[in-house]
Amino acid sequence: MTGTVRGVLAAVGVLGVIGVIAGPVAAAQNAGPKQPPGVPRGEVAIPVAGESDVATSNGPLRALAPHGPFERGRAVVVMVSQGARTTVRLKVTGVGRTAAGRTFGAHLHTGPCVAGDGAAAGPHYNTDVFNGRKPVRVDREREIWLDFTVSPSGAAKASTAVPFAPKPGDRSIVIHEHATDHHGTAGARLACLPLTWN
Repeated sequence: MTGTVRGVLAAVGVLGVIGVIAGPVAAAQNAGPKQPPGVPRGEVAIPVAGESDVATSNGPLRALAPHGPFERGRAVVVMVSQGARTTVRLKVTGVGRTAAGRTFGAHLHTGPCVAGDGAAAGPHYNTDVFNGRKPVRVDREREIWLDFTVSPSGAAKASTAVPFAPKPGDRSIVIHEHATDHHGTAGARLACLPLTWN
């Protein structure tokens, strides 16, 4: 993947700010006081294998439904693939206080994130569909599910790891109105964040 090194450094900076990788950060901090080359003082280098691909997105959520709790929300997503394994971490902030305590479904979708047009995001990214496997199975090992529960402060975090690497494309993380059920259904599309995977 071109730009992998730049992507890794960008991911390190984002993760250092939002603190969503506790394990690798702690491991890196315990490795010793020497600061690796190219990593700014005060930030932590997260070891990533040479064959890793990294994608990040950070910014305001795009509303897909009017007057929803995510109109002023922001999100950060970091996706790291190492071989056939992908880890995805999501943090959402600025959610309306009326949503505190509610759980929302969030998934990687196949299409782009377009404000006001939930259909543009397409269906969930499903590795069985992309690889032509039948019957298509829908579960958290073949799709990327990032359900989260909103705190009283209007923030939430989610993470998952799946045994596949998504194929390149302009994707989106879509937030739905309900928690994901065992069929992968989570209701209406409320907001999205663009994520390009090269």
